Amino acid sequence: MKLPNRKSIRLKGYDYSQKGLYFITICCYQRAHLFGKVVLDNEGKTITLLNEACEIAKQCWEEIPNHFQNVNLHEFIIMPNHIHGIIEFVGANNLSPELSANNLSPELVEFERANNNWPQPSGTSKTVGSVVRGFKIGVTKWFRQNGYEKTIWQRNYYEHIIRNMNAYQRISKYIIENPKKWREDCFYK
Repeated sequence: MKLPNRKSIRLKGYDYSQKGLYFITICCYQRAHLFGKVVLDNEGKTITLLNEACEIAKQCWEEIPNHFQNVNLHEFIIMPNHIHGIIEFVGANNLSPELSANNLSPELVEFERANNNWPQPSGTSKTVGSVVRGFKIGVTKWFRQNGYEKTIWQRNYYEHIIRNMNAYQRISKYIIENPKKWREDCFYK
C-alpha cells in the first residue's frame, strides 16, 4: 500500500536550529478540549478554567530550558485545545549574519549550500521540532499514566519565524489576549 506523500510545512532550506525567535502553535487532536474551558463570568469577562492536564502542560513547557539549554521561553498561553508560545534559540551559532532569518532568500540558501557554507545540524536534536516533540512527549506521558488512551496531539505543529520587533510585539499581544478572543479563535470548536 502506497502512503500519501506529505509535504512539509517548514520553510525549505531553513535551519531551525539557528538563533532566533519562533512562534509555535500546538493543537490537540481534533481540537479536543483537553486543558479546560473558557467561560464568561457574571460581568461578561472571559475566564479560563484550566484543569490538571493544563498544569502538567504548563510544567512541561516551563521545563523546556532544562532540556534544551540553548532555548529561552517568552510569552505562552495554554488554551483548552491548543498552546501558543514563543521560543528563542540562543547561544553558539555557526551561521554568518547574512543567513539570519531577516536575510534569508531561496537564492542565498542555494548559494550557501553549493559552496558548503550552510551548516547542517546532525539529526534534529537541537531544532524547533525537537523542542516541540519533547514537549508533546512529556504531556502525552502524563495522559497515558492517567488512563487517557486517545490521541493527544495533532500530527504537526505550526511555526512562524519572528523576523523583527514589530512582529514580536504583535505576536506577544496575540498570545496574551488569546483568551479574550476565544469565541473568534480559529481553534474554537
